[in-house]
Amino acid sequence: MNAPVFATLGCRLNAYESEAMRELADSAGLKGAVIVNTCAVTAEAVRKAKQEIRRLARENPGAPVIVTGCAAQTEPETFAAMAEVTRVIGNHEKMQADTWAGLAAPAGPDFVGQTEKVQVDDIMSVRETAGHLIDGFGRHRAYVQVQNGCDHRCTFCIIPYGRGNSRSVPAGVVIDQIKRLVDRGFHEVVLTGVDLTSWGADLPATPRLGDLVMRILRLVPDLARLRISSIDSIEADDNLMLAIASEPRLMPHLHLSLQAGDDMILKRMKRRHLRDDAIAFCEEARRLRPDIVFGADIIAGFPTETEAMFDNSLKLVDDCGLTFLHVFPFSPRKGTPAARMPQLKGPEIKARAARLRAKGDAALQAHLAAQQGQIHRILMESPRMGRTEQFTEVDLTTDQPEGQIITARVEGFGTSRLTARGVQR
Repeated sequence: MNAPVFATLGCRLNAYESEAMRELADSAGLKGAVIVNTCAVTAEAVRKAKQEIRRLARENPGAPVIVTGCAAQTEPETFAAMAEVTRVIGNHEKMQADTWAGLAAPAGPDFVGQTEKVQVDDIMSVRETAGHLIDGFGRHRAYVQVQNGCDHRCTFCIIPYGRGNSRSVPAGVVIDQIKRLVDRGFHEVVLTGVDLTSWGADLPATPRLGDLVMRILRLVPDLARLRISSIDSIEADDNLMLAIASEPRLMPHLHLSLQAGDDMILKRMKRRHLRDDAIAFCEEARRLRPDIVFGADIIAGFPTETEAMFDNSLKLVDDCGLTFLHVFPFSPRKGTPAARMPQLKGPEIKARAARLRAKGDAALQAHLAAQQGQIHRILMESPRMGRTEQFTEVDLTTDQPEGQIITARVEGFGTSRLTARGVQR
């Protein structure tokens, strides 16, 4: 029988965990199954998950279909009710070797007689972290999960109910893994988590993310690049700011969880920062590291958002100097406080999201134009495409070694990428 087919929706952490599940499934000897790792961040994400399940069931007739991930955790009954689905397993269960051993047990093609169709426990009771670490998810840069879950309860967000409370991977475990990755030839490592800046709060002595960053850079001197994924800027600690200022191996690109640019909307979202906090953070980080660039998550059309409030989110792109926008049209998630607030009409939400994306496109174009003539160090992801230290995509005119860092001068740009010639060895 064939190896399992994996489909991953949603975030980088889900992609990381799919690779971990692939290792667990292989070790258990699971064959001929379809595994769908779902996302729950929006109602649209859940719809796409169901669509993907139906498509894969058609393309793999007779194959058991196993559904897991955040949507499976938060809405197990939704997926259990689908005729195509054989088993629904939770976010904690999917990281357990015993789960996959049970799925691989010889009980027929539909797992008859093993356990109930739904294996989803209370995620809030989970205390352990990152039960199955993998060495080297990613072909060219390695993603290392250092944290899972979230202790905050933003009014729009279902994710804590899919991921549980915040749990941190001890620094020593993280560093040992990164050392193995460097020994395997990786030049760039990305730290990932659900709420990355909460790392350490549950560990002895309550270290902060900046402590972890500084320790990695000190104890893994052969690591060429360390990159941080999405952070909550209001929780940036002193050592993280010190690393931004003093550590060239920490990449000058931060993706910020901003969500809105209006103080009233931020309060209704139950965020922990105000507009001026976001602007002050970006100004300080840019003062410390002038070449730093920022991405950001911003929600368009949050309940009660007026045109003036939305205009504050538009202005935040310029006020913070944002380069890469990830725009979410607001989508009410059942069980969250925001779902009970007065909702905007769908067309208005869609129109505001389009305006915000257009603003983001213009900001990206300005960034690309400013790079002409600049020399960049580029990590090659394919023979002709790589990314700068600021995570900007670059097309090269000649083949380059994948996974290696090369130096090139930027000579042009398109709608979303730079172009470079004259590679300097």
